[in-house]
Amino acid sequence: MVRVSEPFRADYLNRVLYKCPHCLTEGRMRGRGSRLTCENCGKTYELTEYGYLRGVDMTSEEEHFTHVPDWYRWERECVRQELLEGSYHLQVPVDICMLVDSRCIYRVGGGVLEHTAEGFRLTGCQGQLDYAQKPSASYSLYADYYWYELGDMICIGDHRALYYCFPQNGADVAAKTRLAAEELYQMKRRNEGLVRKEKG
Repeated sequence: MVRVSEPFRADYLNRVLYKCPHCLTEGRMRGRGSRLTCENCGKTYELTEYGYLRGVDMTSEEEHFTHVPDWYRWERECVRQELLEGSYHLQVPVDICMLVDSRCIYRVGGGVLEHTAEGFRLTGCQGQLDYAQKPSASYSLYADYYWYELGDMICIGDHRALYYCFPQNGADVAAKTRLAAEELYQMKRRNEGLVRKEKG
């Protein structure tokens, strides 16, 4: 096993583990130093030097997860359930940059990024931008954390332009949006397969 002894090993782990498994609050997890804490209910986990999670002031029965991948897998299941129930909805203010050529990325203004079972919709730039993207456009979603030190980023677009959206107000939404995009794509593909079988 690889030992990671840096005291900041859990810094910003909340960008991936954004949902508290105890109170189910999203966006209130904070990774600092070696610990991940829910600012809503106060539950705290320590990331050990060998990558395990250990509940602070918890019994082993109270601990929900001991591995980061298990926690992330649970978040995926939560997102899938929201999609099945029809309750999933992202709407967040964003700063927008565009890539339209190979020279550079252009800052074009602010707007709102929305994500539902119907896909993405990005509006902004004082009414000059209105872009929609269906869930079937791509299985993967380009989303990154602290992208080029600008901030968390979600990228959507097509062959004409790519839209780099930077969520505002400290919203930890990149990981959940990536999970939702992947699950929506799979659901749409399964549904299309069922339709084809019925027609055949």
